[in-house]
Amino acid sequence: MTAFTQKLPTPRNYAAQSAHMPFLNFRDLIRPISPLETELLKQQEFHVGYNWGVPRFGHPEGKVGFHVKEVLENIEQINTDVQSLEQLRIAAMAHDTFKYQQAESESKGKQINHGLLARRFMENFIDDEATLDLIELHDEIYYAWRHEALQKNADLSEKRLERLLNRIGQHLKLHYLFFRCDTMTGDKIQSPRFWFEEKIREMDNQETVLLIAELNDEN
Repeated sequence: MTAFTQKLPTPRNYAAQSAHMPFLNFRDLIRPISPLETELLKQQEFHVGYNWGVPRFGHPEGKVGFHVKEVLENIEQINTDVQSLEQLRIAAMAHDTFKYQQAESESKGKQINHGLLARRFMENFIDDEATLDLIELHDEIYYAWRHEALQKNADLSEKRLERLLNRIGQHLKLHYLFFRCDTMTGDKIQSPRFWFEEKIREMDNQETVLLIAELNDEN
């Protein structure tokens, strides 16, 4: 099994990307490749959401828009089918965009997860359940890992992961790919990814096991 004692890297200093920077236009940086992506970047919610964030551990880049760019760059390196690439890109563009609204909900005493907020917004633009689930549930693997690795509650971890797997059904590969692309950014530790890869091997999902071997061979 993967050890969860990996030494945390020292956070890098991205002082130039602070909350005091003027709002940036991320349209040129993100480089949309479809009418839907172009339309999303016109939305005020995306403009505000991409400009939210300060440098912190896991996200030394600060603003959400810079993180989205990193995830998209990882997706570009994946050799998979066109539909999956489209789903991964849309999920990447939307997944953390509503963290600012989650922060607002926390300040009012009732936290609403940013994944759910993103899903509700994206339901106005798409009806693909696989993509909507990916947007809403993109942090569930990480939460399941935390239960086992940090809280030492293997039962709760197993139950949370089982609920996720039952809900996503045949889309395990899609969720693994997104989790990988999202995790391999900034200065995030890779223990959650290693843990999930081990869980997939235990499930003996051959398609995804082969994909893991192929991707890890390339890195």
